[in-house]
Parts: sequence; structure tokens; C-alpha cells
Amino acid sequence: MSAQSIYKSTAGEKAVMALYDSMLASWPISCETINIPTRYGNTFVIASGDKSASPLILLHGAGTNSLTWSGDVVEYSRHYRTYVVDLLGEAGKSAAVRMDWNSPAYAEWLEDVLDALKIEKATLIGFSQGGWTALKFAVYKPERVENLVLLSPGGITPDRLSFVIKAIPLSMLGQWGIKRINRLLLAGQTVPNEVEEALILIMTHFNARVERLPIFTDLELQRLTMPVLLLMGGQDALRDGEKISSRLIEHIPHLASVVVPGSGHALLNTTGQIIPFLTKETVP
Repeated sequence: MSAQSIYKSTAGEKAVMALYDSMLASWPISCETINIPTRYGNTFVIASGDKSASPLILLHGAGTNSLTWSGDVVEYSRHYRTYVVDLLGEAGKSAAVRMDWNSPAYAEWLEDVLDALKIEKATLIGFSQGGWTALKFAVYKPERVENLVLLSPGGITPDRLSFVIKAIPLSMLGQWGIKRINRLLLAGQTVPNEVEEALILIMTHFNARVERLPIFTDLELQRLTMPVLLLMGGQDALRDGEKISSRLIEHIPHLASVVVPGSGHALLNTTGQIIPFLTKETVP
């Protein structure tokens, strides 16, 4: 799939990439950028933190890019060698390739990324579609996952139909409708102006993938033997945190589940809940 086909226009793609470059230039911590060739296409990675520290992989959600982690990356990089990865086929700098959800492709892709970085075992943190991607890899290669953190993940239970019914007509109403969708996803959370600007620009010019994420089977979830932390927003308009938590508790032996009160689907600035879990300072 070509880059142009995942954007509504070439001009729109250029506008999104220009904003990406501008925000990356003011990345809040010293970093290096890496382009990794994989069997499915080039993958763009932002790396920061002590090179000798344990590796941490951050995977963003659908219709966004790695810039969504800009508010969290400094804290993560105090503890880990942090790799912020642009998903394939999304609004970042990785290849405009969209593989079959039901194939092993996304797990194989992340395996290629870890191999290229010479990482044998890593902690994975994934938000929404990034959570689904992290789950896909953890099911495929559980022995290579130290800890798994899932923020509003897809693939556990079906998404709320009520959100889809609201979002589809709003998406046809220009920037006003896009702002309304963002309010549904953020549920009253405040975000920096530059993040809101980026979200509006991407939603204006980017063709989001519309196929539903496949639901993981019970047997797949039972392969998750590593420590797992689930974070859900108490006001998530897209996914039912109680149902997701109940299903994971049934199948994952080492699961901690946390509901973040007052938060929506987009769980921003959650290092305060995640770092203690990863460092074993406290159990949520």
C-alpha cells in the first residue's frame, strides 16, 4: 500500500510529516533516530536513555504516531533504554504497509525490530492498537517479553458500538466533528495544544484503517505468563474496561488491573501507575 493511499492527499501527507519533524526537533530528551529494515518495510524508531539499561518498547495507537509518547518518554528513559516505535501503516515515518490482522505479520515485524536492535527480551508498553500489537507479539514469543503493559488495548472484547455510531457521522463534519471525537476519546482530559493540533491534523488528512481488530482466543491469552499490567480509563468511550479486565483475569495468572478514574480512552501521562509496577516498587 503506498503512502499516498493512506493519506487523503499528497499535500495532507506533507503537512502531517512537517508537523512530525517540527515536534521531533523539540523532543523533550536527547535522542537518536533509527531506520530499521524489516521483512515488511522500513520502521522508524526514536531511542533515548542509557544504552546499558534494560530495553523498553513503546507502541502508539491507531491514526497517530510516536509523538503521542512525548509526555512520558523522559520518565521512561530515566529507568530504561527506551525505543519509541512508529507502527507500520499509520501516521508516522514507518512504511505505509498494512498487513492482514489475522496473519502472524505484526508479530514477525516486531520480532525483526527487536532482532535489529539486538534485544533478546524487552518490556512492551502498548496503547490501543499498539496494545493489540504488543499482545500479538507476546502471544507469539512470550519468552521475549519481560513485562507487558496494556493501555486501553484492542482485541480482548468487541469495541462499544455506541462509540462507532457517534464517531462515523462526526467524522464527516470537518474539524468541528474531529474535535468532538477527540473529546469523546479524551473524556475531559486536557492535552497540550501541540498534541491536540497534531491529532486534528492527522484526522483531517489520514485515512484510518477501518477493519476491526481480531479478538484473541482464550488459548492465546493463556500464553501470557509474564507479569501483565492492564490500565483502562474509567470513562473510556470505545472499550469496556470492566469486561476487558474480567476476561484477562480469567486467563492471565500474573495480571494487575487498574482503572484510572476520570480518564477516557487516551491514557496520557500514566508513568506514575506504570513505573512502580515495572520496578516492582508497588503492586497496583
